[in-house]
Amino acid sequence: MKEIGISEFRAKCSAVLDKVRKTRKPIRVTRFGKPVAEVVPPSLQKETGRRLGSMVGTGKILGDIVGPIGSWEDWEASH
Repeated sequence: MKEIGISEFRAKCSAVLDKVRKTRKPIRVTRFGKPVAEVVPPSLQKETGRRLGSMVGTGKILGDIVGPIGSWEDWEASH
């Protein structure tokens, strides 16, 4: 694993992060020769698929979806 000093990391932080992202190889950051951190690439994320329309075909229509559930008199009696 490649090592860089903390002062160099501070000066070139953005470039170091880009390098880790592109090469997918971690870099160890040291201070006075002792490791203080490791910059590692993010784990690969699998695609979650599409969201819009992802549940198409999973619902069921049971009965009439346009007409009333019961009669008007039944509804008036319950309220």
